[in-house]
Amino acid sequence: MKQRVFTVAANERLTDTVYRMTLHGDTSAITGPGQFVNIKLEGNYLRRPISVCDCTDDVLTLVYKVVGKGTAQMAAMNGGELDILTGLGNGYDTALSGDSPLLLGGGVGVPPLYMLAKQLIAQGKRVSVVLGFNTKNEVFYEEEFRALGADVTVTTVDGSYGVKGFVTDAMKEKTYSYFYTCGPEPMLKAVYRTSSTSGQFSFEERMGCGFGACMGCSCKTITGYKRICKDGPVLEKEEIKWDA
Repeated sequence: MKQRVFTVAANERLTDTVYRMTLHGDTSAITGPGQFVNIKLEGNYLRRPISVCDCTDDVLTLVYKVVGKGTAQMAAMNGGELDILTGLGNGYDTALSGDSPLLLGGGVGVPPLYMLAKQLIAQGKRVSVVLGFNTKNEVFYEEEFRALGADVTVTTVDGSYGVKGFVTDAMKEKTYSYFYTCGPEPMLKAVYRTSSTSGQFSFEERMGCGFGACMGCSCKTITGYKRICKDGPVLEKEEIKWDA
């Protein structure tokens, strides 16, 4: 973990509530896909955890949804600087993917899968991606995944775009060697029940400190409680213990 100051280079709206922020700064602490950053925002006691969508040596891309005061402040930024803790969380392990991994993202669970897809494709893997949304006007990053060379399927609950239904409806029609997923817990539970292989789940949890000190984001596993911010946010399928 490193604390760094980043400069906001761009901040563009992708949908009514989803934005993409491009920042310049030291990204050396970010070592792989699936990690997150924790952003200090003026007037807010707690930092805001945001998953990493992509990064290079000096460019950090964050895709986030406006859901409250903190993210609304971010959406209003046009330039300026942000105090950010980087390199948080364990991220996805690509060594287990096999030749044809399947990536499943729901809503704001989509962004961390972009860097993962880019890395897997660079390794020569045949990557399929399923992106799940409620309705057509919420869809984002479909073309960005296609540009990487991934096979992309979009699902919408109301059937207004792509496949009608949930990511698990498209998942049933896919052949895959392994899967990676990120999204709201009901979606993750459904993926768990539907999946036919092992895989990795990235959990979305409310966090206090973001680096394992407060124990506020603990979840139950077969080996006891783990901190989503420190021991996660990625957990393997076989260690997850769902509440009834």
